[in-house]
Amino acid sequence: MRTELGRVSGPHGEVALWRRTGDDGTVVTELVVDGVFAMDDVDTSTERALATEALARVEGGDLAVLVGGLGLGWTAAAVLRAPGVAEVVVVELEDALLEWAAAGLLPGLPSLADPRLDLVAGDVACAFAPDRYDVVLLDVDNGPDFLVHGSNAGLYGASGLARALGAVRPGGVLAIWSADPSPTLLGRLADLPGAVAAEQLVLPVEREGRVFEYAVLLVRRK
Repeated sequence: MRTELGRVSGPHGEVALWRRTGDDGTVVTELVVDGVFAMDDVDTSTERALATEALARVEGGDLAVLVGGLGLGWTAAAVLRAPGVAEVVVVELEDALLEWAAAGLLPGLPSLADPRLDLVAGDVACAFAPDRYDVVLLDVDNGPDFLVHGSNAGLYGASGLARALGAVRPGGVLAIWSADPSPTLLGRLADLPGAVAAEQLVLPVEREGRVFEYAVLLVRRK
């Protein structure tokens, strides 16, 4: 059984939220953008790893974290559960997702009651204030090699990445989720001015009898 929870057409295209129940009673929420499958919560391990792996590489407390892309809320929720986090700013381009979050429809973030959480509508590239955050997490698209929105390409280019890393305080971490391992993106991160310890974590996930390799790419600002 599949039920449409919401559908909105806006300046960035159509966004639809679906919920389906499998034969075993498992409930799955699915996000579709312009008719293209964007994500679901069959397995949320890599979205959560984006947060936990980045935060594990940062020392200290009272951490400020910027999350680019709300999705179904799993990355933001993982940040809020981590010790030492004082502020979480989530920037989301699609107003509909913010409305569905407020209505409690996002499974990863069913409540917005945490006072540390701030949901902001807009383009995350406009939130890259210099030296503002300890951690910047980007999951605005499927990565540089399979974009849902072509307009996101600039975020994965050298200048976009430099601005993202510039928003990280010295010693902080920039982390990016990708639907596939991307040696090209890893090379760009390693070549950024002020970048150290660039790495790519390949995260295999089994779905429907197949193994998919997702990736989290991380770089520290020295």
